[in-house]
Amino acid sequence: MAEHKHGSMDTTEQEKTFAGFIRLTTWGAAISIGVLIFLALANA
Repeated sequence: MAEHKHGSMDTTEQEKTFAGFIRLTTWGAAISIGVLIFLALANA
């Protein structure tokens, strides 16, 4: 079995995926808040 060296794995793909996930989550939250504000103003 190969010897494992801590910290030697290339994580660039994981970092790109995580950044995309955070971006998508931020946009989703912003759109949801916008829709809620619109509904609150439309029902006033």
